[in-house]
Amino acid sequence: MYSLSVRDHFMIAHSFRGEVFGPAQRLHGATYVVDLEVRRPELDEDGLVVDIGLASQALAAVLGELNYRNLDESPDFAGRNTTTELLARVVFDRVAERIRRGELGQGAHGLTQMRATLHESHVASASFEGDPRP
Repeated sequence: MYSLSVRDHFMIAHSFRGEVFGPAQRLHGATYVVDLEVRRPELDEDGLVVDIGLASQALAAVLGELNYRNLDESPDFAGRNTTTELLARVVFDRVAERIRRGELGQGAHGLTQMRATLHESHVASASFEGDPRP
């Protein structure tokens, strides 16, 4: 299995509901380093997993929709705790949609696996992975 990864980051503000979150129930900021990994069993006709520039642009565009936002004010997240796990799924889904629209080029249609990993610190991260095509 071949893989390619690109990295970027974004900053948000948010708060959580529920005693399990302790002081994080108050509004606070977070900076996430994001790794997007795409995989395929065989390289495309150009010898690529996917165009690295297009993958970087797609990730930057998705993160740009979240960057410097207070997620508590976003209708997309109304009534939901914007945990690192949830945000990993959001990044995955939004990049997968761009793949389906052809924004990563025709070669991206051969991708069979993708993982979005959000690092919330140097010791903690959460990921979501799956097939980006369905």
